[in-house]
Amino acid sequence: MQTSPYGTWASPLSAELIATAGRRIGDIVAEGDTLIWGETRPSEGGRVTLMRRTAGSALGTTAILPAPFSARTRVHEYGGAAFCVDAGTVIFSNMADQRLYRLAADGSAPTPLTAEGQQRYADAVVDRARNRLVCIREDHSANDHEPRNEIVAVDLADGAITVLVTGRDFYASPRLAPTGDRLCWIEWDHPRMPWDGTRLCVADVDAIGAIAIPSVIAGNDTEAVLAPQWSPAGVLHFVSDRTGWWNIYRLDQGKAHALWPQPAEFGAPPWSFGGAPYGFDGEDVISVFGRPGARRLARIPADGSEPRIFELAYAELGSIHVASGSVILNAASPSSQPALIEVSLVTGDANVLYQPGASTLDPSFISAPEAVTFPSTAGEAHAFYYAPRNPGFTAPTSERPPLIVISHGGPTGATGSAYSSGIQFWTTRGFAVLDVNYGGSSGYGRAYRERLNGQWGIVDVDDCIAGARFLVARGDVDGARLLIRGGSAGGYTTLCALTFHDVFRAGASHYGIGDLEALAKDTHKFESRYLDGLVGPYPARKDLYVARSPIHHVDRLSCPMIFFQGLEDKVVPPAQAETMVAALRAKGVPVAYVPFEGEQHGFRKAENIQRALEAELYFYGRVLGFTPDGDLPPVPIDNMPAEQGAQVG
Repeated sequence: MQTSPYGTWASPLSAELIATAGRRIGDIVAEGDTLIWGETRPSEGGRVTLMRRTAGSALGTTAILPAPFSARTRVHEYGGAAFCVDAGTVIFSNMADQRLYRLAADGSAPTPLTAEGQQRYADAVVDRARNRLVCIREDHSANDHEPRNEIVAVDLADGAITVLVTGRDFYASPRLAPTGDRLCWIEWDHPRMPWDGTRLCVADVDAIGAIAIPSVIAGNDTEAVLAPQWSPAGVLHFVSDRTGWWNIYRLDQGKAHALWPQPAEFGAPPWSFGGAPYGFDGEDVISVFGRPGARRLARIPADGSEPRIFELAYAELGSIHVASGSVILNAASPSSQPALIEVSLVTGDANVLYQPGASTLDPSFISAPEAVTFPSTAGEAHAFYYAPRNPGFTAPTSERPPLIVISHGGPTGATGSAYSSGIQFWTTRGFAVLDVNYGGSSGYGRAYRERLNGQWGIVDVDDCIAGARFLVARGDVDGARLLIRGGSAGGYTTLCALTFHDVFRAGASHYGIGDLEALAKDTHKFESRYLDGLVGPYPARKDLYVARSPIHHVDRLSCPMIFFQGLEDKVVPPAQAETMVAALRAKGVPVAYVPFEGEQHGFRKAENIQRALEAELYFYGRVLGFTPDGDLPPVPIDNMPAEQGAQVG
């Protein structure tokens, strides 16, 4: 074993390997004994292809969507549920033009269903009795106003559009009852987000498809209802957080009854469409529940008897589809790449159906996550800690590792304990990593999620700092070499931590937010009023927006930073990063800027994913004064002394 400083260890995980092998399983649709799912491929510029697997077929798993088609929708910008299946024909939204296309089972080229225009479609269900789709449409044709969201019908014969439901700011989850005579959906209005307060509506559908006046079944401005589904017998189910936890309810004779009340989450914030958290085996509900790093699968009998919990070797579960006595779902463990698995509802046995990127890392290199809870200003906070791990190296006994604190995006998102090659990239090189679920994160109940209300830029930052100090006090990491990184909302947390506190030595912002006012004025419809809850109504509380925007306090920022930004980002426009970079350059603070042509909110192209990882590693080496292993392409760093970073900080 070689003795070498932390950060300099030779790792078997190259940035190129991570970038090219990072295929991800997306939405899953089941029809009979055939499964179809989306798969994101960084090596193809982030294209989402479609995969098909039919039970008993000698063909196995095959890709069915030819390039350059990409099954991705931009409704709400985050998309999701970009395709559905109708008697073997896949109907999908194509990323390039956002039109709906048909992909026949005979392998012929996709053909357009909807006309060219400025419309986007998502979350479709097939109404076979009327030969149409029912879906969400987002219409961008009114350039002088924000896009209009509606529930529409798309005629499968000629692509003609009929508006079914309109008048609210947002819609999601249109679902037809098995008999086709009732339609349910979720709706909500500005300034709420779908995890703040929504309404579940139900309306009768007549023989020609017209929608009657709806009834509100559940939900209000302070109750978030999501994931409505009809059971095979036509009984409406949904997920509600009316008790403070997202639990599953069944509608019996007009009244909602909790199936299995638990202090646990049976749902998650719907940042994107799709991803069913439960399904049906007969009238029994098969559901995923739990908290980050401890998701479990349960069968909840309709007769009220004791649920059965399946013991699976996976910590993260999602996107359930039930068929033929088994459940198919996305699953991941701390030691292996995410996979599509099948679990027998009789025996509980699980087997892997498909794994797009089996772990290339020997188990002896994998740093296992430690779930940690620590005190912070608003109460206990949560995170996953990953210690440096590499069987070929050890550090000098007097040295403690540098720590990278990760602040996730959202901010109403969460990080879990699934295997992450992105985290192992750092730990195998000798970095420690703390992946923080700060106050505001989902998975720990509504009260924890609401800690961030009016406190964005405060509670999240305090929790990241408290987590770092917790590990310093335990003796795990070097308190003089603390780093912080984050993307999107996590980039804002990173910038706030570096601007308003003197704890971290350097940081990396991936498409992060530096100016809250600019975000409030220049972002997409879905999040255009998000800051009302996180900060305060704008412009009435402009004072808070200025006080918490790092761009207005660059005089307080004195540590090195690197910025990564997609130049086609509509969620956090490039001006956010470029304004911060210019201010730091003018002040004389070491700063690097790495923009990417053709990237939106998040990086999908393999070459850009690789460049971002290598550039960040190079930057940390310069700042902390060590030379990472490997031949890393240099990154121009303005205001950086010629010698390595021993004199910086």
